[in-house]
Amino acid sequence: MERLLSSTVDGVLRRSAQRTPDRTAVRYADRSWTYAELDRAVTTAAAVLTGHGLREFDRVATYGHNSDAYLIAFLACSRAGLVHVPVNHNLTGEDLAYILSQSGSSLVLADPDLAGRVPEGFAVRALRDTGGSLLTALADPQEYDPDRDARELVQLLYTSGTTALPKGAMMTHRALVHEYVSAVTALDLDENDKPVHSLPLYHSAQMHVFLLPYLAVGAENTILDAPDAEQIFDLVEAGRADSLFAPPTVWIALSRHPGFATRDLSALRKAYYGASIMPVPVLERLRERLPGLAFYNCFGQSEIGPLATVLRPDEHEGRMDSCGRPVRFVEAMVVDEDGDEVPDGTPGEIVYRSPQLCDGYWDKHEETKAAFRRGWFRSGDLAVRDSEGYYTIVDRVKDVINSGGVLVASRQVEDALYTHPAVAEAAVVGLPDDRWIEAVTAVVVPRGEVTEDEILAHAREKLAHFKAPKRVLFVDALPRNASGKILKRELRDRFA
Repeated sequence: MERLLSSTVDGVLRRSAQRTPDRTAVRYADRSWTYAELDRAVTTAAAVLTGHGLREFDRVATYGHNSDAYLIAFLACSRAGLVHVPVNHNLTGEDLAYILSQSGSSLVLADPDLAGRVPEGFAVRALRDTGGSLLTALADPQEYDPDRDARELVQLLYTSGTTALPKGAMMTHRALVHEYVSAVTALDLDENDKPVHSLPLYHSAQMHVFLLPYLAVGAENTILDAPDAEQIFDLVEAGRADSLFAPPTVWIALSRHPGFATRDLSALRKAYYGASIMPVPVLERLRERLPGLAFYNCFGQSEIGPLATVLRPDEHEGRMDSCGRPVRFVEAMVVDEDGDEVPDGTPGEIVYRSPQLCDGYWDKHEETKAAFRRGWFRSGDLAVRDSEGYYTIVDRVKDVINSGGVLVASRQVEDALYTHPAVAEAAVVGLPDDRWIEAVTAVVVPRGEVTEDEILAHAREKLAHFKAPKRVLFVDALPRNASGKILKRELRDRFA
């Protein structure tokens, strides 16, 4: 345990480089890095960053697309004692300025096509692909070997901001390394796996549940710019990918791609889903098409690194809607409004206690105080635990609908809607109503021709009358954040 507690994020890579220096660590585009080469590049990049006059614990924002340079920048910050601030590359204007200002970032590492968006007043350095970029500087190796403390802050993970302004969860080396061990053991990550990483690396799920844990075990990793179906299918057929993580929205898109039914995807062995709730009907269709594929449900949130619970492949039968049981370093409990544990089968807020947890929110003392109670972190998720210790997420606490004084969880209604063949995507929200307080309302992305009456009739066949939607609104697309979570706050604001 002492060795674990003293480990640092960049130390995870260093140990793999010592074990298998010549093994391929990362492929991106036409570039490839062995573990030894990647470790040397991280050391050089750390020296480059400190050469900018940065001091320990200065914040460095990374504003870029997926690339090997993005990974190296994060690990270089870790090695140099700087605090990495991953920034959603879709942010612009006030949203971008807020995170850069709130974090107090001293330097912004930006891709060339994004650098012009950075507000005035922030120092900017090119992340890649131009003269003088961080990646170009790696051609001139430098030495840098500081002694880091695992209790030090290494990253500010900004929450998705689905209900309020984003908050920077303060993650230490110790918290993240614990989370890596949890991910390796719960998800059966192995050095012989060939994972493809196509979701944004600024998001904690792709970086901390998969890429860094896979570097810890010494696997060969492929980084893609985005989850492009043709690229993923090509890699699988070529024997260069057998493991894939994607949120439900991406799995839905992959399953609808013409190649999903015709390409040879038999080499795909492990499928991971998470970041938002997977509709059970969608999961059933995926399992029917690829019966030999092992599915893992990953659940958690940024503040816990982000992996909290896992439903393993052999645990799906009979509990397809469950998010599983807590991972190695996480304790969980379901509590009532007063923070007292409730009996199994009773809905309540799921709370956590773990060395994986953040140290609070950056420069937000009141929010930090509100997030922790009696040493437990309040997740904001409404859950039920069964007698065998499996958890099922019912809804976000703030998304539960009060319809005529009866509480309705949106997930059950959404699962019923997904069984209709003309429903491509669905989200259920409560909208203000004089009679019902909040009217259960379905927002649907249709597939083909379908009417409101047809969907309402279908829902009434599947659900109790008080749970069935009172109306259906059709849209071209549902608003989502970077992790694929539906922004129900935006839907409520739009249609209220």
